[in-house]
Amino acid sequence: MLSTIMALASEAATTAPQAAAESGSFFSQVVLNLHEWSQLGPVAFFLSLGGGLLIVLIGKLLIYWLSRILKRALGRSKKINDLMARFILQLTNILGWIFLIIAFLQHMGLNMGPVLAGLGITGVILGLAFQETIGNLLSGVMIVINAPFRIGDYIDAGSFSGTVTDMDMICVILSTPDNKKITMSNKLVWGSPIVNYSNMDRRRVDLLVSVAYGSDVATVKQVISSIFSRYEEILPEPAPVIEVSKLSASSIDFIARPWTKPQDYWKVNWRFQGEICSRLAEVGISVPFNQLDLHIIDAPKGLELSNKA
Repeated sequence: MLSTIMALASEAATTAPQAAAESGSFFSQVVLNLHEWSQLGPVAFFLSLGGGLLIVLIGKLLIYWLSRILKRALGRSKKINDLMARFILQLTNILGWIFLIIAFLQHMGLNMGPVLAGLGITGVILGLAFQETIGNLLSGVMIVINAPFRIGDYIDAGSFSGTVTDMDMICVILSTPDNKKITMSNKLVWGSPIVNYSNMDRRRVDLLVSVAYGSDVATVKQVISSIFSRYEEILPEPAPVIEVSKLSASSIDFIARPWTKPQDYWKVNWRFQGEICSRLAEVGISVPFNQLDLHIIDAPKGLELSNKA
């Protein structure tokens, strides 16, 4: 019985490599190479493995060296921003490691021809399985090419707002003013309107001032103009616009539009809101609230008598 089992095992060990060689598929090649490695002595196997690891080490140093040179070249370029430079470096690093793994497997005796030939069918299968990931990758490429924002810009993307702190091949990371971290997929960012508040050298602040009816329009404009004249953050050009915007039910609404640098936007906004009420009160102008006036009209005497009857 034991001799029969040993004979069957020996026959299987002999026929498996032959069948693998005849089929020619990648997994069959793996079986064939495993059989060949089992026939090698430990010294020969470890020498081959050591040579492969040496290839990996040299390749890793080459990738690191190439990345440093590429990083310096991209840093000196005026047409490539930080976001595009990071994306190119990541893509170069990934492609370098793919070629390095292929070289290592080829050195260990694996025939990579069937693998490369089968990439077409495999690519279709992987494309269906990882279509979201591929969509994020392609969206990242479009973001890098069109450069709607840079690292450090404050943006609106969909329903989220924040400062762009990082971006890779899959996602964009935002940091909110209240110190929250938002991770958004590249596909979601690129598929939504992107509003960049930091891309321009100046930004307009829209301020609304409401005063009671009967207030002097020229006096209100003078008060607002005097407040703006004290702000160093407000740019002289273009000049601030101060006009009557709307006649509401309970107030006269003024619109005041000064221009500032993007980083001074909220500073001007909050400071103005804190000062406008007291400055208007100094000149006797009140800030109204919603109110409804009721006028009671006496009923005619004839109508009163008829109601009593």
